[in-house]
Amino acid sequence: MGLAVAVTRTDFTPAELRTASRASGDAAQVRRLLAIALVLDGISRSQAAAQTGMDRQTLCDWVHRYNEAGIEGLRSRSSPGRASLLTAEQRDELRALVVAGPDPERDTVVRWRCVALREEVARRFCVEVHESTVGKWLHQLGLTRLQPRPFHPKKDAAAQEAYKKTSPPC
Repeated sequence: MGLAVAVTRTDFTPAELRTASRASGDAAQVRRLLAIALVLDGISRSQAAAQTGMDRQTLCDWVHRYNEAGIEGLRSRSSPGRASLLTAEQRDELRALVVAGPDPERDTVVRWRCVALREEVARRFCVEVHESTVGKWLHQLGLTRLQPRPFHPKKDAAAQEAYKKTSPPC
């Protein structure tokens, strides 16, 4: 059997570790602090690990982290998640594209919908995503799915006003 890993950091006493565990909002960090406090009290690693709901080897790993980084090293770390499919420049270009609106002759749509934007993203950036992902991107860019009422690109505002003046009131 190998030698037990010793707690070499002596910044805190077991009582101070328990006090720090009461101040922590991270439940996993509390368990780790209490386990190390038990080890410092002289309880065997197997028993300390069992009392705090972890394996002996896991406790050993947390002792290494505590020796290296102290109490802050026992915090749970969030995973960074999947990398974004679009770069910052591509997101900026997508935002500008949506704000400018489509060109009906070139884009063959009168307003951007997620389905049409999905095809445009695939054409411009070679990224295939689901249309709900495009909706999430729009939300992240601070854009809403609410669109003004579409209008025909060849409408004549002067003709509409003339019609309003000559039509009988309802």
